[in-house]
Amino acid sequence: MKREVLGDRPWPGRAAAHTAICEWIESRYTLRRLHSSLGHRSPAEYETVLAA
Repeated sequence: MKREVLGDRPWPGRAAAHTAICEWIESRYTLRRLHSSLGHRSPAEYETVLAA
């Protein structure tokens, strides 16, 4: 995450960095990560199967 989001660039403020980090987590990490408690599916895939 440090390389992809924060890098070496300056941030205008703490709030901007916080927003960028939260967006990265929500868009990349949590939607693709497989969870053993969900039958080794991502949260998005699990919710799709559950809704069907």
